[in-house]
Amino acid sequence: MSSEIRFTDFKSDKQPTWCPGCGDFGTMNGMMKALANTGNDPDNTFVVAGIGCSGKIGTYMHSYALHGVHGRALPVGAGVKLANPDLEVMVAGGDGDGYSIGAGHFVHAVRRNVDMTYVVMDNRIYGLTKGQASPTSREDFETSTTPDGPQQPPVNPMALALASGATFIAQSFSTDAQRHAEIVQKAIEHDGFGFVNVFSPCVTFNDVDTYDYFRDSLVDLAEEGHDPTDYDAAKDAILDADKEFQGVVWQNEESVPYGEKHGVTENMSDVDEGAPEGAMDLVREFY
Repeated sequence: MSSEIRFTDFKSDKQPTWCPGCGDFGTMNGMMKALANTGNDPDNTFVVAGIGCSGKIGTYMHSYALHGVHGRALPVGAGVKLANPDLEVMVAGGDGDGYSIGAGHFVHAVRRNVDMTYVVMDNRIYGLTKGQASPTSREDFETSTTPDGPQQPPVNPMALALASGATFIAQSFSTDAQRHAEIVQKAIEHDGFGFVNVFSPCVTFNDVDTYDYFRDSLVDLAEEGHDPTDYDAAKDAILDADKEFQGVVWQNEESVPYGEKHGVTENMSDVDEGAPEGAMDLVREFY
């Protein structure tokens, strides 16, 4: 790790193809700033992304990266971190990727508490597939495939995380650059699974949950004197359906990461050349 790393060192030479004004630009910039501020550098950073607009982020960031399959970014990230604990692992996804097809992996990643960071770009819409309702869309949100709205309540990802035993839960707004970077930095510094849900507006397909809406609606928990180590206060904030907020809502300061708890602390990424002894006999037995 180096104290001389700048966030621009995490920019790749690939130009983003996100729509102009997409919230993912701000989300990515905050991630890069947080990585640099914590002393990480591209050579010790591994970014795993799922499918969707957010899935392109590994191409736009200069680091080790893997563009996984839909909903499966988290188990890949966990495997990378356990194989090489020296890497700073950051998993990126969207609300569809993380809270729909990837919801099962989300629950188990949270409860395992592997020491990595999960940043979800929540735009409350399926953007890459041209504007369908997502798990976090409002009940009355009208789209071409749900003209009367989904007619079901949106998923509350923070409640899901809390119920699954999360040790760090936060929420940020992509265009509030400094605050967003601060919150992601806290997630990186947390000993365990750091989960940040980021309001990342889609300017093309969502004309309800806009930049103006969040600017007018968001409350910063830090300014309200919220104590993120108070579990009951965190639960109350998360279950308050009338409030849109940003900030660290819950942090268990006694968190012990999976690797430390189970003694998985050695680098297992170096393997000997050639197949292990007896491996071919196993292959022949079953195939």
